[in-house]
Amino acid sequence: MPGFELFGSAERKEVNDVLENGVLMRYGFDGMRNGHWKAKELEAELQSSFQTKHVHLVSSGTAAVSVALAAAGIGAGDEVIMPSFTFVASFEAIMMLGAIPILVDIDDTLTLDPKAVENAITPRTKAVMVVHMCGSMGNMDALQVICDAHNLVLIEDACQAIGGTYKDKPLGSIGDLGCFSFDFVKTITCGEGGAVITNTNDYYLNADHYTDHGHDHEGSDRGAETHPFLGYNFRISELHAAVGLAQVRRLPEFLSIQKKNYTVLREALSEIAEVNFRRVPDGGEESYAFLNFFLPDLEIARKASKNLKDAGIDACFHYFDNNWHYVRKWNHLKDIKSLFPISAEVKAGLEYLETKAFEQSDHFIGRNISCLIKLSWTEEEVKLRAQKMVTAIQQSLKS
Repeated sequence: MPGFELFGSAERKEVNDVLENGVLMRYGFDGMRNGHWKAKELEAELQSSFQTKHVHLVSSGTAAVSVALAAAGIGAGDEVIMPSFTFVASFEAIMMLGAIPILVDIDDTLTLDPKAVENAITPRTKAVMVVHMCGSMGNMDALQVICDAHNLVLIEDACQAIGGTYKDKPLGSIGDLGCFSFDFVKTITCGEGGAVITNTNDYYLNADHYTDHGHDHEGSDRGAETHPFLGYNFRISELHAAVGLAQVRRLPEFLSIQKKNYTVLREALSEIAEVNFRRVPDGGEESYAFLNFFLPDLEIARKASKNLKDAGIDACFHYFDNNWHYVRKWNHLKDIKSLFPISAEVKAGLEYLETKAFEQSDHFIGRNISCLIKLSWTEEEVKLRAQKMVTAIQQSLKS
């Protein structure tokens, strides 16, 4: 991760197809295309990869989350339970619909704690959104049981976990809807883009219409299409889809490289007794996009983070003090007065953030280091990186 590290002739070929026929929009202009429909081709490839009935491309991973929720009927005043550890876009996507994000604690999987989810359900709860952060998943069986018992929609934000599986099912394909990001730093990229996947026909049709101003996409004449309901513009372009089409065909190659590099680093760190790794639920397999490990306490983790940077080890994150991925530093969202143009109802629903503590999440995030696994490393670079990481972490453990 990310796929842009290995751009090559396959990506250029697909993009040149689009440039040569001149049609950059995914809909219409049939006579000019010379048979090129990159978005449709990419959706078909993803349908096969994700083992799902329906795939609909959108303009970003953030759009994918909002579209998935909207397609399932989530709207103004509804509550959506989500984890305290996620990229801030997950939170923003819920608010865009006028819904209220209800943050709860994570556990040692670095994803939703099912007990925290159960405790957060109210009569206004309509959905649970599990975020497969840093390449791995939570206890999907337990979350599905909770959602079934309370008649809640289960949304999978798999934007950081493409290629991971749970009990032989691709992440994103287990819940009612799954969301993916193909931005510039994901395992496969379109430059900008995303996808919503589902096995439910109605959800797919809602997503298909909602992302294109309500167009029903029936027939070959775009001007004659009807508009069954309100929609917006979350379309992906043919240029972006062309890049993604080449990349998704390389996904097995990318995942293999990630696993190989991940394994070298993990085996090296396993020799340090004080290092423990995130829990992957039984039956799950990470995408190997990140190596996540815990140190004994917050102070040591902070020392390790500094030592890794000083040693020239880039892309290792200590999220406890990060203002993009962990609620502790989301000051711009905790300050209700700064939320413009959010409705008074949503602002009232977010007042809990001013006082709510996430002690269990602090316990895990405070001790966690998350290291990105790159595709472009040579074998020698991975070995040297492993040695430097071991030395930096051992130094942090000295009193």
